[in-house]
Amino acid sequence: MNRLQKLQSALLKEIDKYEKLIPDRDQPGDWERIHISSCAKLGYLMAEKRGVDPILAACACACHDYGRIVTGKQAGHAEAGAEPIKAFLRETELFTEEEIGQISLAVKNHSSKAEVGSPLEEIVKDADVLDFHQYGYEMPRKEQQDRLERLLKTI
Repeated sequence: MNRLQKLQSALLKEIDKYEKLIPDRDQPGDWERIHISSCAKLGYLMAEKRGVDPILAACACACHDYGRIVTGKQAGHAEAGAEPIKAFLRETELFTEEEIGQISLAVKNHSSKAEVGSPLEEIVKDADVLDFHQYGYEMPRKEQQDRLERLLKTI
């Protein structure tokens, strides 16, 4: 099993664990399971096109909503996930400290859709809005809508 598969397997176990601990969630666990997988796929493809390590990008995309997984809440989930994702990634023993830092930063900043970050952060933001779009979710914030419109013009 490769690194991405091992990470996704560990994330699925986290969702199972936190669903039991926090049953009152803003998003159902099934959505979290779908979203981590489809964001990872989108991130992998975008990274190949943009010259970023596709496995690292897919892993960052899979992890980006970790804050919502552990808190059950949408509000503030990006910032809430930045520190816990570091501990989780260390436990997996799949990543270097540098990679953990890059993924954590992408997790922390992925909700700031109007701000431009590192290439990895941008892939995570783009995969997130594109995934919401492909499943028919509305983009409640203008910065999400703007990012989606720009992204759709490029594909």
